[in-house]
Amino acid sequence: MRHSPGFLKIVKNAKRRIRETSVAAVQARQSRARRFALIDVREEAEWKKGRLPGTLHLCRGILERDIEAEVPDKRAEIVLYCGGGYRSALAADNLQKMGYRRVLSMRGGYRAWLAAGGKTVS
Repeated sequence: MRHSPGFLKIVKNAKRRIRETSVAAVQARQSRARRFALIDVREEAEWKKGRLPGTLHLCRGILERDIEAEVPDKRAEIVLYCGGGYRSALAADNLQKMGYRRVLSMRGGYRAWLAAGGKTVS
C-alpha cells in the first residue's frame, strides 16, 4: 500500500513519542498468559476477515471515544495493531495523550503477524 507523504510525516512524528513492540514479543505475552489488552484498530471489514486471537475491536474512528469504557485503568498494558503499524502508532500517540502510559504499537501490524505464522481467527 502506498501512503501519502503527509500521512507518513505524522506517523513518523508519532513514532518518536510512542513505544513499539514486535510480533514475537506479543506472541510471548500471549503464551505466558500475560494480562494485557490487545486492541485491533483496523476498520470493521478488515477485522471480520481475520484478527489475532483475544482481540478487542476498537477501530480508529471510535477508539478515543470508547477506550475508557473498555479499558478504564490507565495503568493497564495495551497493545495496539492495525494492518501495517501506521494507524496503531497514531492510536498509541492519542491514548498516551489521554493519560494511558503502558501503550505499545505492534510493529508491522497484522501483515507482520501473518508473515510470522501467527494464529488468526475470523
